[in-house]
Amino acid sequence: MVQSAKSHDRQAFAVDMPPSGGSEIFDDDGRHKRTGSVWTASAHIITAVIGSGVLSLAWATAQLGWVAGPAAMLLFSAVTYFTSTLLSSCYRSGDPLSGKRNYTYMDAVRSNLGGVKVKLCGLVQYLNLFGVAIGYTIASATSMMAIKRSNCFHKSRGKNPCRMNSNPYMIAFGVVEIIFSQIPDFDQLWWLSILAAVMSFTYSSVGLALGIAKVAENGKWRGSLTGISVGRVTETQKVWRSFQALGDIAFAYSYSIILIEIQDTLKSPPAEEKTMKKATLVSVGVTTLFYMLCGCMGYAAFGDMSPANLLTGFGYYNPFWLLDVANAAIVVHLVGAYQVYCQPLFAFVEKQASARFPGNEFIAKEIKIPVPGFKPYNLNLFRLIWRTAFVIITTVISMLLPFFNDVVGLLGALGFWPLTVYFPVEMYIEQKKIPRWSTRWVCLQVFSSACLVVTVAAAAGSVAGVVLDLKSYKPFRTDY
Repeated sequence: MVQSAKSHDRQAFAVDMPPSGGSEIFDDDGRHKRTGSVWTASAHIITAVIGSGVLSLAWATAQLGWVAGPAAMLLFSAVTYFTSTLLSSCYRSGDPLSGKRNYTYMDAVRSNLGGVKVKLCGLVQYLNLFGVAIGYTIASATSMMAIKRSNCFHKSRGKNPCRMNSNPYMIAFGVVEIIFSQIPDFDQLWWLSILAAVMSFTYSSVGLALGIAKVAENGKWRGSLTGISVGRVTETQKVWRSFQALGDIAFAYSYSIILIEIQDTLKSPPAEEKTMKKATLVSVGVTTLFYMLCGCMGYAAFGDMSPANLLTGFGYYNPFWLLDVANAAIVVHLVGAYQVYCQPLFAFVEKQASARFPGNEFIAKEIKIPVPGFKPYNLNLFRLIWRTAFVIITTVISMLLPFFNDVVGLLGALGFWPLTVYFPVEMYIEQKKIPRWSTRWVCLQVFSSACLVVTVAAAAGSVAGVVLDLKSYKPFRTDY
């Protein structure tokens, strides 16, 4: 987790010390007492999982149909829960209550697998986190512009085309993230995660409610058992879109990229593994319910014409104020989700800097700034400058490559199999000393290979999307 440089020195020392049972102030590793619970962990997970991608599930269901669409959502929720339980057992090495803690995903891979796999894990994980930050900047700007356009259309009664540039909205989002990125560590993000989780339920509920209203207006459920019909699309497009839909659903559930970091906020006893498994069950269950409702009701409302973003299917008119509420909720949610995903990356860079330059005053020194009514804020100059620079870089790249969602889809595709499936399975095999070619070993390898096939197919779909976007690409000039 993100700590001050001084804390890192103490933590690095504490990791090598034998567990001492902790105290009322410190945990067994010398860090300040962790305070996370099932509910804070669930809020972090829901904030990370129920992104604005929930609004694309109606489109995904439309490609697959009434049989394969819901089945795929249930299947990937089961996959996510299963691999998350495997990964949560890797937080401690040895005894689940007193074993050595692994603070990050890389630490867990280092303890269980070692070698080049540690660097591979870090490269894939942090590249994904960087990509997600860019994707969220673009998505938030899109929602802010949707509010502006909705009000513009309503005011002009559709006479004004309401053209606008996305850059000012990306800059505004970046400014907000610079402020929130100064929250020192994951443990202090709980309130922002809870707020973001409430926002995700808000816009999902609006999409669901409008879907139900549309079905009532149509007087029937649209859609078919096999999805979008050949004729409306070619046979090749049907296959291609089906792969993309499976990829969308698979990545919509994935949060393994930050699971260990979330688990490191939990208090014990009980064992963090036990608490994390409960939080995973709660959050994956809630997520699946919302995904099924939004995906299925959206498909029932629009059938083959289901839009990529469910909210856009209802136009910019009535009830325009309700759509404004939903888009505002998306923006607030993305502010929190950006932080939830970026904190592990912030922590990694700050820990590396502290280890490489021990005692450096610029990295270690903290300036206490009094805050009326609250504890003094510890301002660290290195944290201030590096995190601000990170947000500026992600914002500029978002403005330069506004179609980066397809690139993020590619990063997500490449990250899904290694981070959500491969490493958890391999670490579980190593932990449990499962013999090679035993029945359990073969089953786990078949499971891992099947997920790899889905990842490759989804990655191919993302590459096709990037190639298509490049044909009409103009840097720094994205008008809507």
